[in-house]
Amino acid sequence: MSTSHPLPRLSVNVDHVATLRNARGGTEPCPVQAARLCVEAGAQGITVHLREDRRHIRDRDVERIAAEVPTRLNLEMAATEEMVRIAERLRPPACCLVPEKRAELTTEGGLDVVGAGPFLAEAVRRLAAAGIEVSLFVEPDALQIARAAELGAQAIELHTGTYADAPEDRKAVQLERLKAGSEAARAAGLICHAGHGLSWRNLAPVSALPGIAEFSIGHALVARAIERGLPAAVLELLEIIARSRNPDNSQF
Repeated sequence: MSTSHPLPRLSVNVDHVATLRNARGGTEPCPVQAARLCVEAGAQGITVHLREDRRHIRDRDVERIAAEVPTRLNLEMAATEEMVRIAERLRPPACCLVPEKRAELTTEGGLDVVGAGPFLAEAVRRLAAAGIEVSLFVEPDALQIARAAELGAQAIELHTGTYADAPEDRKAVQLERLKAGSEAARAAGLICHAGHGLSWRNLAPVSALPGIAEFSIGHALVARAIERGLPAAVLELLEIIARSRNPDNSQF
C-alpha cells in the first residue's frame, strides 16, 4: 500500500490506569506517569475521558497531563456546560464530544448529531473559539458526518466498536462501513479519527484504510501492558499501524 500519506497517530487512552488506581483509593498506578511512559515509547498523543461522575480520570489528572506531559492531549467529554467550561479553562489541543450515560460501563455508540439539541452546536462553537480542535464521536453514517461538518466540527472520530465486536464472518461488512465513513468525512472536509474496541488483534485492517489520521486505543493496550509492559504494548501497536500501510516497513 502506498506510503504517500502520513501514518496515523496513536493516541493512548489512560482512563483504565485511573480505574485501577481508584479501585484502592490511593495514588498508584498514576495515569500521569503512564501517559509519560506511552509518549516516551512513541505514542503521538494521550486521550482521557473526564466523565461527569469522575469514575476514572479526575480533574487533577487532566490538569497534570496537560501541564506535565509534552504531547497532544485529546479530552473526551460530554457536551455539558460543566465540561465545556473545564475545556475552555485548560484549552487542550483537542476535544472529542461523546455521548455519556451514567449506567454504561463504556461508551456504547456514537453521538446522535442529527437529533442533538442546540447545546451541541454551542459547545462546538465555544470550544473552537478557544482554539481547540473539536471532534464528534459518531457512527460511520453519512448523515451524522455531514451534520458534524455543518455544526463546525473540525474532525470526527468513527466508532469502531461494532467492527471490533462483530463475528469474523461479519468483520468485512463493518470494515466497509468504516471505509465509507472515512470517505464521507473526507468529502465533508473533516479530519477522520477512529476508536473503540481496537486492539492488536483487529487494528491492522482498520489502519490500512486511507484517510484515518488518528487511532484512540485504551483498554486493550492497558490490558496488554499487564503482560508486556506499557512501552512494549505501545510499540506493538505502532508497528501494526506502520506495517498495515507498508508491509515492508521495518522502522520498528
